[in-house]
Amino acid sequence: MEFVANLHPIVVHFPIAVFVLYSLSEITALILKKDWLGKITIALLGIGVVSSIFGALTGSQAYTIIKPVLNSKEAVVEATIIKHEQFATITLWYFLFLLILKTYLLIQKKQSQNWKIVFCILSLVGIYFVYETSLLGGKLVYEFGVGTQLFNK
Repeated sequence: MEFVANLHPIVVHFPIAVFVLYSLSEITALILKKDWLGKITIALLGIGVVSSIFGALTGSQAYTIIKPVLNSKEAVVEATIIKHEQFATITLWYFLFLLILKTYLLIQKKQSQNWKIVFCILSLVGIYFVYETSLLGGKLVYEFGVGTQLFNK
């Protein structure tokens, strides 16, 4: 399953971009007060959640592939991987919760201006989780060389 693990750096950037676009669309929808933008936000949120599932699956596979090599590395490398995985999991569950809540409110037709403000704030909190996950992923690659050919030597 090394093929799946090698997809992680490719797959993982898509949900990052989509979640940022989602947050920007929430803010834009609040400012411009356009209903069609609200529909775009839920679509972006759904796409972000689905694509982040693929990111998590490929990341889990990548961890499985490099786990045997970790014994020869400093403990901080595995600790960073675990923290990266934890933030990725929090991010996925957080945005899934937002998707469920937003879908519920849409079905119940309870999308008030107050809820739009709440979702703007919640989307920015979610971007913090995306940022932390990404920062740790970047540290793994650029500081420790995880995922590169040099790491396996």
